[in-house]
Amino acid sequence: MDLERRNEELEELYLLEGCFPEAEKLKRETRLLSQWKHYIQCDGSPDPSIAQEMNTFISLWKEETNESFEEVVKKSKLVLNLIRKLKLILLETPLCDLQNKNIIQYQESILQLQELLHLKFNVATEILLRQASTLADLDSGNMEKIIRDENVTLYVWANLKKNPRYRSIRFSKTEVGFEIPRILATSNIAVRLLHTHYDHVSPLQTVLTPPNEEYTTSVTEIFQDEVKNLENAVSKEDRKESEPQESGSKLIDEEEIKVEEQGDIEVQMSSEEESEALKGELEMRLFSETVSAAHLLLIENATEKPDIFEDNEVDLCQFTTLGGVYHIDILELPPQYKPVKGWMIVEILKEGLQKFKYPPENIDEYDPENVFPPIEITLEVHENVIFFEDPMVVRWDAEGKHWRTDGISSVYYRQEERLITFCLETFGPVTLIQDTHINMPYQSWELRPLDVNEVLLTVTTVFTEIQIQIKENLCMLSSIKLRNKKAHFSILEGKWMTLFSFIIALKEAGLNIFPTTLSHFYVAINNKVPLVEMKAYRQMALLSSAFAFSWSKWNLRCNSTKVIFKVKEHLTKERTENPNWALIMFSGDRAQALKINEESETFSEALKEETEFHSTLYHMVKDFASGEAMEKTRSSNCQFLDAVCQMLLSTRLLSYS
Repeated sequence: MDLERRNEELEELYLLEGCFPEAEKLKRETRLLSQWKHYIQCDGSPDPSIAQEMNTFISLWKEETNESFEEVVKKSKLVLNLIRKLKLILLETPLCDLQNKNIIQYQESILQLQELLHLKFNVATEILLRQASTLADLDSGNMEKIIRDENVTLYVWANLKKNPRYRSIRFSKTEVGFEIPRILATSNIAVRLLHTHYDHVSPLQTVLTPPNEEYTTSVTEIFQDEVKNLENAVSKEDRKESEPQESGSKLIDEEEIKVEEQGDIEVQMSSEEESEALKGELEMRLFSETVSAAHLLLIENATEKPDIFEDNEVDLCQFTTLGGVYHIDILELPPQYKPVKGWMIVEILKEGLQKFKYPPENIDEYDPENVFPPIEITLEVHENVIFFEDPMVVRWDAEGKHWRTDGISSVYYRQEERLITFCLETFGPVTLIQDTHINMPYQSWELRPLDVNEVLLTVTTVFTEIQIQIKENLCMLSSIKLRNKKAHFSILEGKWMTLFSFIIALKEAGLNIFPTTLSHFYVAINNKVPLVEMKAYRQMALLSSAFAFSWSKWNLRCNSTKVIFKVKEHLTKERTENPNWALIMFSGDRAQALKINEESETFSEALKEETEFHSTLYHMVKDFASGEAMEKTRSSNCQFLDAVCQMLLSTRLLSYS
């Protein structure tokens, strides 16, 4: 391949890849389809008016002290929605817009809102428990209450009768319950199980920082120097052209003077337009470099694994919490309302709602009648979460600020009933965890066009087959097929979402096919050079409207500087069983069709007959593509291409299959 043709191909590819910075500019201008424009400004900093409004809301809500639990749950929806938006801002805002100080500010706002929610739930529980005697069950004499909402489920039991034989607690019409020892059955206590369907206990995830500041600074300096040189050159040329020329005749008609002045103005305007055009081109090149650096940042592997400092500490890079958090507490029953002369009087304790110490911190003498065994608890597993293996139960260490595996025993999971039973030594938040990388590495994958600006991505793992539809700049879970089952219904199916909302939703449902920069420490992967991988995903996205791509077994055989995959033209909406795939090897700056096919017995990098090397994947497929296919490729929407590219960067199919 000669140098001139290589440069021509690279220049054409650069123009085509202009769709990625163009899509980022659209995100900036519309601030992610307009839904976050009220929360952040153009420079990525928080909108001060919104920050003030949020602080005012927090202050006013803190002052309200007599809300029922139902009222708190209603208001919590607003807070949860705001927390979700703040988290999405951290994920969706282009990296080149977000500064470290703004990241810290958003995270502090999230923590502040989470603490407020926890406080309000405690106050509302205390108000509810003061009325326990008026809400007592006629049969048992104790109080039982269940409050359900889409985000929260509350189970409360108050021990009013203190019957030592009443040790088995089962909430009506559920299997949720406790087995309590004699010491608790005879104590003035209440048991609260607050199941938040979200996790506001685990530490916030680390947000990817913007591209290297030194790199950005150096590129900016180069750009500024080029602009300065350009302006100086134009200015010098203008001065030269404006110098008066000596003439033998001093008598010049006024009309000639006007014509020359008009000509000078046109030349000056033309020079200014050229200057602005060149300046705009340089700005676009700078922004394109920044977007490429941000793409590369998404797939670069971290060099150091996070330290786990204590035994039994859960590594949240290796495991993921699913189904929310179960806040299990034994509480001291507050003073009850008493009717006095037509009034209801209650003593309000200054210290508020207090936890009952179980087991006590100091036990002076052993009393066989008052032993403190672990308490058996049965919980319902959230219906919208998929566990591919039996879930692990972990508890929160408030002092160490991490999840732990100790203090929990006799775990038994009933998969069909979605119930989990275990014994807990000390009370506090517990949650269920699953291996983050249980669906990695993938067994195979396929990216297939359905129409212009619409594709279907199929990822097959050991446990499941997941189909994701991408249309324009939105994503949808098309179907899930579990191992040994024909299909599995998910609440996410049929719901169109923006890319990052979709990724979060799939992770929260237990369908994680999105490796992080740390995942290579936990999964045996076919690691590829990040720059090669990034270039492959970008060019696959450019062609995705008219070409299907698929996994190849030979990708494992080539070294880390090359990737191998199958490609074929695909212009129909239906899937075809056409086996006529071309096998392509790509190294970032060279693409070639291989002589071997998927059924060959031995690997070879030999070039396929009647084909030639190209600098880009785009020009490689152009050799055998139809005019209709290339036209569909050129007519693709920039936001669609960006969404496909981001999905490929997020799933990392070439390294994790």
